[in-house]
Amino acid sequence: MAQDKTIKSHYRHVLGVPLDDRKAINSYTINDTEALSTTPVYPTSPPGSEQDTMTPDGLITMFWSLSVSSFAVGGMIASFFGGWLGDKLGRIKSLLVANIFSLVGALLMGCSKLGPSHILIIAGRGISGLYCGLISGLVPMYIGEIAPTTLRGALGALHQLALVTGILISQIVGLDSVLGNNHHWHILLGLSAVPALLQILLLFFCPESPRYLYITLEEEVKAKKSLKRLRGSDDISKDINEMRKEKEEASSEQKVSIIQLFTNSSCRQPIIVALMLHMAQQFSGINGIFYYSTNIFQKAGIRKPVYATIGVGAINTVFTALSVFLVEKAGRRSLFLIGMVGMFFCNIFMSLGLVLLDKFTWMNYVSMVAIFLNVSFFEIGPGPIPWFIGAELFSQGPRPAALALAAFSNWVCNFLVALCFPYLAEFCGPYVFFLFSGVVLGFTLFTFFKVPETKGKSFEEIAAEFRKKGRSAERPKPAVEMEFLGATETA
Repeated sequence: MAQDKTIKSHYRHVLGVPLDDRKAINSYTINDTEALSTTPVYPTSPPGSEQDTMTPDGLITMFWSLSVSSFAVGGMIASFFGGWLGDKLGRIKSLLVANIFSLVGALLMGCSKLGPSHILIIAGRGISGLYCGLISGLVPMYIGEIAPTTLRGALGALHQLALVTGILISQIVGLDSVLGNNHHWHILLGLSAVPALLQILLLFFCPESPRYLYITLEEEVKAKKSLKRLRGSDDISKDINEMRKEKEEASSEQKVSIIQLFTNSSCRQPIIVALMLHMAQQFSGINGIFYYSTNIFQKAGIRKPVYATIGVGAINTVFTALSVFLVEKAGRRSLFLIGMVGMFFCNIFMSLGLVLLDKFTWMNYVSMVAIFLNVSFFEIGPGPIPWFIGAELFSQGPRPAALALAAFSNWVCNFLVALCFPYLAEFCGPYVFFLFSGVVLGFTLFTFFKVPETKGKSFEEIAAEFRKKGRSAERPKPAVEMEFLGATETA
């Protein structure tokens, strides 16, 4: 988010467009890759020339849109291969490979001041998207496989906590007074190399997933060694017995492909649940909240709404941390439902505040409260839970393919929301959040009727529950049918 703002400000600067008066210059000549060099581009042909011209606002929007969308496209592409890479190289080696993309992307963006900045930024963002796409499947899979059953949800929520903490830090260092200015913007863009380097160093001390070693590679000795390191104890009999049962079940299953996730009765229901939860996360309206937040803060009389936006980021972080402690007590399903119900009402109040803004000035504060509460409810459940519950719904065989597909669906939905929301906002105006309320209500009902509670259950217990449902769904009901036929014949 801070990167996007900084990139757009930089494009304005290199085009020579003042931030407070972007319409001061009417048009610029676009000359291949020199359009966004490190010096301003000025008109080089008289009015009426046949050379292509473009207004500064149009040029800024075009390059900024490419910078933003290249990240999403990279994420969509890479997310589809996360599971395959995890099985091919192992979880740790795959994460190391993924971090190479992060370093390359950060290097390109960090050096963008030295060359054609628009090309280097767009390329760097695309490569960084490849990194994020890979880890969006690899990290939840690794955490789910190494965590003990009693802490699996809490450790899974820590993944989301790390994400929102990173967003908050980027918002702070992206302030104009820190690095988000015309002199230091390239440093801000290159800073993503720091956590990548730190992760590479720490991964050398992380044990490989014992489930991957025991079930996929059939290396029991290495799996036991890894388990002892993770548990800090020599008593690993419970974990080994659980993995042995899972391995026996997996040995009777064939390798599951993406298509078989939908054709296999034991996988069909869990993959639908996983995909629906990811869709619920992206279509909940949370991105619209951030879209409107700055404008609402301005109308509420806040001089520097950027600080209020940082406040939203802080709330984001606090409630994600709260979910880490609640997820093992309240359960995944309960927290997700609480979050969705809360967002349903917040979206209604958000629209009411925007609709009645011109009639009642105090409606600004209703909208502000709705923003903060919406973010809070999102991070309690819909934010973190879809990422790790997917790993809980599948056994070792179909898990990589399922998580890859789930991550891919999340990126696609994110891209669609980013692409379509400005048009929806323009068409619906302040009523757009009523639309999101209806969507959230639909996903809430689906969660209530279809999503099981996975708290405190082993992978095998969860998989067995879905297999049982799959068999009962496929099995005909002879008693009911015969009773009906008999009644018909009697009549």
